Amino acid sequence: MLVIGITSRALFDLDDSHKIFEEQGLEAYREYQISNENEVLNPGQAFPLVMKLLDLNKKLKQQKSVEVVLLSRNSADTGLRIFNSIEHHKLEIKRAAFCGGNSPHTYAKAFGAHLFLSTEFSDCKLALKSGVAAARIIPSGTPKTKDSQLKVAFDGDAVIFSEESQEIYDTYGLEAFDKNEKSLAKKPLSGGPFKPFLSELHRLQTLFPQSECPLRIALVTARSAPSHERVIRTLREWEIRIDESLFLGGLQKADFLKVYQADIFFDDQEENCDLASDKVPTGQVVNLKQ
Repeated sequence: MLVIGITSRALFDLDDSHKIFEEQGLEAYREYQISNENEVLNPGQAFPLVMKLLDLNKKLKQQKSVEVVLLSRNSADTGLRIFNSIEHHKLEIKRAAFCGGNSPHTYAKAFGAHLFLSTEFSDCKLALKSGVAAARIIPSGTPKTKDSQLKVAFDGDAVIFSEESQEIYDTYGLEAFDKNEKSLAKKPLSGGPFKPFLSELHRLQTLFPQSECPLRIALVTARSAPSHERVIRTLREWEIRIDESLFLGGLQKADFLKVYQADIFFDDQEENCDLASDKVPTGQVVNLKQ
């Protein structure tokens, strides 16, 4: 089963209550949440992603293949509003950990999460240290796609692939990078932090006829020829199908992601994430070196 751990601020718009916490403190925040616990929270940046992931269970009918777990810094007392909002929006989220002010990342691995989504970079970094792929959801006013198909887009190096080639580019430049990738074209790249999540998405795809699959995956990378071959051969070796592969040769990714209508885009570079978040919901993939 694909398991996603998500914080309440990534799932819902909690900006108003978070501002109260920052400006007036914990007790004022607690009183505000309790007095408004029957006021439904609006969707946050990752809400459409979660909704479409959970909808896959409805389409499969006979088996549950996706679970979303709420991981929150709230206490159960202040978290009642969140569960009330989950019920109102008809999200099939049954499991939760309310951590009373502590980082909720600690329970991501115990729940078997393949991915942890949070608005807090520090929580994401701690989750990665414990062996769980993590991404910081970047806040933006991005309009949500109306397409019923779930569309996930990934950067390549340091995301679904390891950092080994990216480090050559960062240290020695493009010419050395292309030379390295051409000479190693038939040697598969090692997996990056998001390979297990990608593998689970691909497994979900295999449960549907290809022509009717409600889940679509794209690779959106700055690579171009001749470095494309190693990527293609790596995915073949992993036996993972990518529906769309965009080799952009350094072009900005944001406009292409808008055309693709991604429900979420994962990239490790902060600049790429900031630009993409103006067009589509975006998660910055956490690297322990960041």
